[in-house]
Amino acid sequence: MAEADVTLTEWLKPFVEELGHKRRRQMCPLYISGLIGPGERKSMEPMAERLALAQYDRLHHFISDGMWDSAPLEAELAVQGDRLVGGSDAFLVIDDTSLPKKGEHSVGVAPQYASMLGKRANCQTLVSLTLAREEVPVPVGLRLFLPESWTSDLERMARAGVPEPNRIARTKPEIALDEVDRLIAAGLRFGTVLADAGYGLSAPFRQGLSARGLSWAVGIPKHQKVYPADVSLIFPVAGQGRPRKHPIPDTLSIAAEEALLQTNWKRVNWRRGTKAPLAARFAALRVRVADANPQRILDKGQQHMPGEEAWLVGEWRSSGERKYYLSNLPLETPLKALAGAIKARWVCEQAHQQMKEELGLDHFEGRSWQGLHRHALMTMIAYAFLQHRRLQQQEDAGKKTNEGRTAPTNPPSHQARCHQSTIPDQILPSMSQLPHPLQRSVSLNLPK
Repeated sequence: MAEADVTLTEWLKPFVEELGHKRRRQMCPLYISGLIGPGERKSMEPMAERLALAQYDRLHHFISDGMWDSAPLEAELAVQGDRLVGGSDAFLVIDDTSLPKKGEHSVGVAPQYASMLGKRANCQTLVSLTLAREEVPVPVGLRLFLPESWTSDLERMARAGVPEPNRIARTKPEIALDEVDRLIAAGLRFGTVLADAGYGLSAPFRQGLSARGLSWAVGIPKHQKVYPADVSLIFPVAGQGRPRKHPIPDTLSIAAEEALLQTNWKRVNWRRGTKAPLAARFAALRVRVADANPQRILDKGQQHMPGEEAWLVGEWRSSGERKYYLSNLPLETPLKALAGAIKARWVCEQAHQQMKEELGLDHFEGRSWQGLHRHALMTMIAYAFLQHRRLQQQEDAGKKTNEGRTAPTNPPSHQARCHQSTIPDQILPSMSQLPHPLQRSVSLNLPK
């Protein structure tokens, strides 16, 4: 079979082989085809009806109750994501996404900030990791964050089936670092880790990435303190009493916002949009981050000592809003490359939106830890398959053009695409032809 003709059944073989039992090997492709197929709701009962199953109990058992280990499938997803977009020029984008939820019994649900709503709401929050290259995203990790109202209630966690190792309070940055370790162990290749200020404000998170030898670019609040890159440690002469045992900086730290006030801001086009280049004004300055161990400095009380040297980057948007970032990218990195790395993070937001609107990430109606994470895993696998089909379609169109033939202006017929599939035609999506991923991100365009 040619690579371009690989169907969902064929593509899923490495995943299905990890499931062992025959019934589970049958349910996995059915569940994923239900997510990919048409229909407004991607919860189990309506999916079972569209798949012409007599009842949805088997789908429910596969996702919520079945005795199978998701780790091998998660590792295979990392392998497939790396095959699609992995490499030294890829980004690993860390963010979180919220799933609005009614009631209080679904695992992890609580009043908390919901990014998609821009306010506090009753929801579940998933820490997400997305591999992306040339603006093509492939989600490779989703892990539930448990707020304090859950981690302080052992009985509540037990009812929701939270595994014992996860019944502890962990911050989102801590969850993210554990996921980074898992993906590195699975062989995922990427060049730079990106994250917003919700993660970037955490000194242990930034230091954890550096300790792993990773490059990173993260958002920070404007009040994050920094020192000049040439700050020195001195032993001031004591006027009276015992001499100091520890050195102190020869200058005080200042807020990131203040540090960039006197810096030249330059207009930078970081990528081409659908209508015009996307641009903003940027400024960059080498600094030492004030995130080392705190120490009393003169009459200022406890202050954080100088830590790692990094780029402090400011973004001045056309709206007048200013954003601030830190990055440990090399000293010779040009401003345009810094801006491009910082702005590459947006692709994960599109992936979140597509998984919710097209693949039903937020449609799961169960309450358990296991069920939610398995549904999220199936959603990511479905998304990776669709990205595979789109990238292959682009590659085939490019080959035809290079051979002197005109690339098709319309997508291939549904029958031509699916003639070898064992999945019923009506549940496979209509695949639209897409522009090169450098021009814009992939759109799913699934029928409703």
